[in-house]
Amino acid sequence: MLVFYYINLFHNPVCFLEGTRIKIKIRVRQFHPRRPRIYPHYIKRTNMRKELLVFIFTLCSVLVSAQQKVPNRFRTNIPLDSIHLSDPCILADKKTSTYYMTGTGGLLWKSKDLARWEGPYRVAETDPDSWMGPKPEIWAAELHEYNGKYYYFATFTNNVIKIDTVKGNVIPRRASHILVSDKPDGPYKPMKDPTYLPENMPTLDGTFWVDSDGKPYMIYCHEWLQNWNGTMEKIELKPDLSGSIGKGKILFRASDSPWSREKMGDKVLPNRVTDGPWLFRTGTGRLGMIWTSWVFQDYTQGVAYSESGTLDGPWIQEKEPVTPPNFGHGMLFRTLDGEWMMSVHSHKDVNGRYIRIPHLFKVDLSGDKLKID
Repeated sequence: MLVFYYINLFHNPVCFLEGTRIKIKIRVRQFHPRRPRIYPHYIKRTNMRKELLVFIFTLCSVLVSAQQKVPNRFRTNIPLDSIHLSDPCILADKKTSTYYMTGTGGLLWKSKDLARWEGPYRVAETDPDSWMGPKPEIWAAELHEYNGKYYYFATFTNNVIKIDTVKGNVIPRRASHILVSDKPDGPYKPMKDPTYLPENMPTLDGTFWVDSDGKPYMIYCHEWLQNWNGTMEKIELKPDLSGSIGKGKILFRASDSPWSREKMGDKVLPNRVTDGPWLFRTGTGRLGMIWTSWVFQDYTQGVAYSESGTLDGPWIQEKEPVTPPNFGHGMLFRTLDGEWMMSVHSHKDVNGRYIRIPHLFKVDLSGDKLKID
């Protein structure tokens, strides 16, 4: 027998979130098609019920769509040191009075106090038909607010495409790229230009800086696996950051470092790796850059200063690292209370597995050099 159902919206309509799943509870009543039950109050409330029905299903559809951006391991009230995250970057957004943290993996966490976080959220929406492919790896994502919009700088890797083989190392298509959003929590989407940097060169850890000429730039690393001596480089960006202008320029090389070390045969040499640039100015107006390499087995962060006060340098490397061993890939941000902080990740090898956890240092930029309190 054919049976019709209607949803009793006035008695028990429920649509709610539980974790990352949406549950809908409804009560149904069974009707025979030839004997419709009509009550005086039902006639008056029919239109209202229809409107409410449309509203509830529209609401649930929106919630379902929103939930698709939230990974299954979404949590709230998470202590910072309980989050496993490489290359943590924190945006302190005054408009929303909220901190937004991202990094390798491309996910996002939110906090009101830097101590307790919720997340992760998926915020990057790449083009599957682009060079990145349908599922690119995302490294070292950063968030920057600029001219009323929010920009997502990140390293994207498509392991299907191979661009080079150097000394037995197969190098996949990897490049720094920029996405954009109107909101700090995304979604972040591609802009006009399909590429920012040469296709035949692996680049990573792109960051953002507006130099003294008023022009925006991306500062990035040419990966050491190809040139065997990693470089720090800059390239000018279009005014809306939708693409790059001209060619990149080398700022300095990994071998310029007096503090990084690696052993090659019987020799001890500067390490070949350049990682994680971040630009800043001291209280005296001096332009500095923190960046990361290795001291033998210890992931370590140093600092360089530009003698000209511009990106063109020359860049003079400090003799000693700026952070303790096994803290690196840092960035600087000002808290909502105006205090300068450095976000880094700790780097530990536990039974052959790297464990990386965000860590915050207080910093002093009031003088001529960056100091960690």
